[in-house]
Amino acid sequence: MSTPPFVVFSDLDGTLLDHEDYTWTAALPALAKLRAHGVPVVLASSKTAPEIAPLREQLRLTHCPAIVENGAGILPPGTAPDTSNAAYLRLRRILDAMPPGLRRHFEGFGDWSADEVAERTGLPPEDARLARQRGFSEPGVWTGPAELRSRFLAQLEAEGVSARLGGRFLTLSFGGTKADRMAEVLEGYALGGAPPPAVALGDAPNDVEMLNAADHGVIVANPHGSELPVLAGERAGRIRRSTKPGPAGWNEMILRLVSELTARSGD
Repeated sequence: MSTPPFVVFSDLDGTLLDHEDYTWTAALPALAKLRAHGVPVVLASSKTAPEIAPLREQLRLTHCPAIVENGAGILPPGTAPDTSNAAYLRLRRILDAMPPGLRRHFEGFGDWSADEVAERTGLPPEDARLARQRGFSEPGVWTGPAELRSRFLAQLEAEGVSARLGGRFLTLSFGGTKADRMAEVLEGYALGGAPPPAVALGDAPNDVEMLNAADHGVIVANPHGSELPVLAGERAGRIRRSTKPGPAGWNEMILRLVSELTARSGD
């Protein structure tokens, strides 16, 4: 086993997966090119380990680790998901102990049935069931006024719970970002030497740390969400933006980066 030329870290919904139908067909040429060059693709998503495991297998990426629940955990390569959920149950206890005037304005996956999760996400019923098998974090929506939202988040923070806004949901957890887990994964690929370069792709606020920490970042166009502000890495030329959305944009930018990075390495 040798150190790969670089490692790709990819968000899923709205990035590698189409926002509407969750397909990745448009990214197949780039995925094949990465496979030919021995480049690992690490899925980095708000999705749970039970959700990511079958998807990772369908994408022929079981040899790669995956970052789950927005960086709250890692699914090691070739393993089945760990079904322990102590952190999630603790998070739900903190949430349910909040004053009713705040608690009633937040609805999370634990408050919804699998059918309701399917309706809100567009996921097939079986995938929605897997999305409710959470180990670390709680995605949901805030339905109250902004001033109460600030109090809600401040009270959670006092309990050690952080909140991150993704493409669809406000996700609560005990911390850990995709960037934190990216650093861990890269160390695993270093094989005693320097870690390989990281390429990161994402489309939402919860991807910003990962994009900024990568050697090469790509903001994938997302016409369904608010456009990310200009990041520091863009001014330095480390971060670029796709013109196409979703997997088509992913494909466009990865093919370009593969050509650039393999040319530099002489591969």
